[in-house]
Amino acid sequence: MEDILGPLMFVGALLLIFSGFPVAFALGGTAIVFAFVGVEAGLFDWNLLLAMPDRTFGVMSNYVLLAVPFFIFMGTMLEKSRLAEDLLTTIGQLFGPLRGGLAMAVVFVGALLAAATGVVGASVVAMGMISLPVMLQYGYGKELATGVITASGTLGQIIPPSVVLVVLADQLGVSVGDLFLGALVPGILLALMYGIYAAGVAYLRPEVAPALPPEARNYDRKGLARRVMFVMMPPLVLILLVLGSIFAGVATPTEAGALGALGAMGLAAANKRLSMSALRETMDETTRLTVMVMFLLIGSTAFALVFRGLNGDLWIHDLLTGLPGGVIGLLIAANLAIFILGFFIDFFEIAFIVIPLLAPAALSLGIDLVWFGVMIGMNLQMSFLTPPFGFALFYLRGVAPPEVTTAQIYRGAVPFIVIQAIGLLLIILFPILVNWAA
Repeated sequence: MEDILGPLMFVGALLLIFSGFPVAFALGGTAIVFAFVGVEAGLFDWNLLLAMPDRTFGVMSNYVLLAVPFFIFMGTMLEKSRLAEDLLTTIGQLFGPLRGGLAMAVVFVGALLAAATGVVGASVVAMGMISLPVMLQYGYGKELATGVITASGTLGQIIPPSVVLVVLADQLGVSVGDLFLGALVPGILLALMYGIYAAGVAYLRPEVAPALPPEARNYDRKGLARRVMFVMMPPLVLILLVLGSIFAGVATPTEAGALGALGAMGLAAANKRLSMSALRETMDETTRLTVMVMFLLIGSTAFALVFRGLNGDLWIHDLLTGLPGGVIGLLIAANLAIFILGFFIDFFEIAFIVIPLLAPAALSLGIDLVWFGVMIGMNLQMSFLTPPFGFALFYLRGVAPPEVTTAQIYRGAVPFIVIQAIGLLLIILFPILVNWAA
């Protein structure tokens, strides 16, 4: 009986999650139920749960996780003050004369917004509202247009300063700066692969990715150059300051996040966009996402405490380290589990449920945890695009015009899921892509 309580607790939590019950409460509720079972079975007594207040206090006072609300605030402020909209419009005009230029502009802006926000929802919604109507108006295929917008929006998962990477660093026990540095090349490589695909489609099927007609190019060269200077440069400088201060060791990710939040407000004020409405909406969104993360952390902490009391951590460790193929077996099992879970639950939930189970096994097999974290981040990115529950697909569905069907959005995402899988494979085959700075 004692040997099966750990597996039963794990399965019970998954059943509650897949039933649609909120994940934080599914984990916490499972922990309470199996705490009674563990005490009755004599595996531990109620004193075990006295550790819970200390662990909760540890979560709430975690200095690394303080970076999460700062980066969310930074990205949301850029979106609510319409600075992201200005960026999209300017780069669309810059790339528009090229065949497939709008698609490549979306990829470029997606990479910039990823580096400026680290929040997928804000990027997808902004590009969906601004770029999609323009792309459809000038003859872009619906699958290509929706696919490139959803995929480019998910770059916020892997390009620093990603909120997901902050959470992964905390769960893996590695430096946020090291994880940011390791994810930089894979993130840029993935954006380049998206751009190459868009250019290839434009070359092979010009009817689905035409150039903007002359009458759609609203600015002369001088006016466009001015917009590039005053619209593109300030966010780029902010991004370089935030990431540069982390990589140079001048500031911690939390301090850099605070700088980014203040810088986003400064940019909004300089453009006369810092209204009380924008500030209130930004604070509301930041509070909502941060509270969700904190509840998930507390629920997963309660689950982990009781799970260890039932020796479930030993069961998981033995299971993962005893897989055929050793390291290869663990990597295959980990990537398959994360990919499949990505069909059904959010990336934060995957990070808090799965990573604490995988990390000890990976460490005992000699796997570099920074590389492991970037690999997981790339895999988690696919969870945003995988039908039927990919969150980026739903974000775009919410702002797409009625003539764009859900099936077209799903079909548009498929080529980019393949590209992400190729990117994941490249990280596995060539670890130097992550460890280049080590």
